Amino acid sequence: MGTVRKTITLTDQQDTWIKAQIEAGHYTNDSEYIRDLIRREQERNAEIETIRAALAEGEASGEPRPFDVNTFKQRMRSSRG
Repeated sequence: MGTVRKTITLTDQQDTWIKAQIEAGHYTNDSEYIRDLIRREQERNAEIETIRAALAEGEASGEPRPFDVNTFKQRMRSSRG
């Protein structure tokens, strides 16, 4: 995997935060911290897309049917012995 060098601008407060994370031993350098933030954002976006797809599938599945909680609980109890 190749790498690309980037220049970013941070506020003093943001820079202090990153340095504190490094000093606490969470990261070894600024780049590692930024890459971790990007990975987390990518994972979060993937989770959001999964939820959106599930919602779209649910909406496309047709009209809702009545749901009886007591019947459902009884069925679950019966299936588990």
